[in-house]
Amino acid sequence: MVAAIVSDRLLLRDLIANLANTHPRDPFLLRLRSSEVVTFSDLELAVHQWSTRLGNRSLQVGDRVGLLIADPVQFSLAFLAVIANGLWVAPLDPSNPINVDALNTRLRNLGAHVVFSDVERPAAIATKWVDVRDQPPPSSPGPSRTVKHGGGVILSSSGTTGTPKVMALPVAQLLHTANLIATHNQLSPSDRGLNPLPLWHINAEVVGLLASLVAGSSLALDERFHRTDFWRLADAYEVTWVNAVPAIVARLSNLAPDEVVADRIRFIRSASAPLSPAVLQQFQSTVGVPVIESYGMTEAASQISANPLAGQRKLGSAGVPVGVELRIVPFSDDDPETSLNAPSAGQVEIRGPSVIQRYESTGYEDRFSPDGWLRTGDLGYLDEDGYLFLVGRSDDVINRGGEKIFPREVEDALLGVDGVRAVAVIALADDVFGQVPAAYVELEEGRDHDAVLAQLRRVATEGFAKTHWPVSFTVVAQLPAHATGKIQKHRLRTEPLEVLATMDIR
Repeated sequence: MVAAIVSDRLLLRDLIANLANTHPRDPFLLRLRSSEVVTFSDLELAVHQWSTRLGNRSLQVGDRVGLLIADPVQFSLAFLAVIANGLWVAPLDPSNPINVDALNTRLRNLGAHVVFSDVERPAAIATKWVDVRDQPPPSSPGPSRTVKHGGGVILSSSGTTGTPKVMALPVAQLLHTANLIATHNQLSPSDRGLNPLPLWHINAEVVGLLASLVAGSSLALDERFHRTDFWRLADAYEVTWVNAVPAIVARLSNLAPDEVVADRIRFIRSASAPLSPAVLQQFQSTVGVPVIESYGMTEAASQISANPLAGQRKLGSAGVPVGVELRIVPFSDDDPETSLNAPSAGQVEIRGPSVIQRYESTGYEDRFSPDGWLRTGDLGYLDEDGYLFLVGRSDDVINRGGEKIFPREVEDALLGVDGVRAVAVIALADDVFGQVPAAYVELEEGRDHDAVLAQLRRVATEGFAKTHWPVSFTVVAQLPAHATGKIQKHRLRTEPLEVLATMDIR
């Protein structure tokens, strides 16, 4: 029986209070490899404690605070409590060494008044800094402040390929999307998710924390993904679903001889990047758990489309739109689409209550149409049943002498080669054709480089027209990736790589 999902008009603070009143001792957050449990009553206490802590800093409803907290449980409590008190949270990545100049720039772009952190204040940080380890929550917190509106999340892109895009996602938008996700995945109070994804990212915040909260269910947290003992711990903590990304699905697709996957696990959700059909088929064949492939972006508060939990799931598809309008805008006549496998591909555009209507930063006004459609930058097509198939990013398309090549179709084929862990196909400059495709691959440990390269060449040359063949294959120790597992192709052109083997087939 699926729980009744709360109205997104209900204040987050009231939702927490209701759960604390009706299910005070029920667990909400659990820390993997630990006995630590946070109940709904504990969560409500955190809301009151943070109200006092924020008041002591003269912070008002509508102010913005940075959160640089590595501890996943403490981050989750701070994230929910600050928003519930009507303030805006700017989550910051604690996984990398702090670059003071970059952090100052990001805090300035986000408009943060103060940073709450569990790491020592770096020198030369321009924003006020509160070490939460030195100033624990008050033992006798006062009542929560009056909150009639306000609060949400402030996020920005890295700005590595241009001016950072700053996005403000109000709490109503976050709860609306969390409701859609909880309903789509049929979450109930008896469910328990497992989230190994970074909590400073919109996926974990909405799909993990808020969707679990609105369903009255619980969430097991890990500071990052660990392959060792994954299924044993999932069973020990009575997990019923897993919040994942393609890189995690790939790592889990092979079972050790002594590994057992508990029957209670209903599904594993994959997001943040396209999932290779070869990886999906291997996972479901080996592990036997349904994979719910989805598609989203920060601008839509994490989710745009998803395959159905009960119903047809199409291989290679990101599913059907969930709570948003989605359309495909064809390429213009002077930019014809010529991919062999995507005859109806075009620009993916979206609008709806879960989609932002503008960026806070300037320079991106042309992303929005006058009637509210947001151009996502993704390319795809809809089949006859309304399922979305993504073929790449508009800035990833390779123009080989006027012919458009979508890297994803080549990447998906190469990922089917045994021993390949990850693939990225990018454009190389060419004197004759302007651009040509080149492939970078990351292999599983212990694989014979020459043998895998020979297989990659065979798959490419036998499966595609010569125009689509990568002119070279480069085996690297590790492909540069975002914390969510999405390969960052621009870094292949700008950063040194540890090259293990190469093959040129020009």
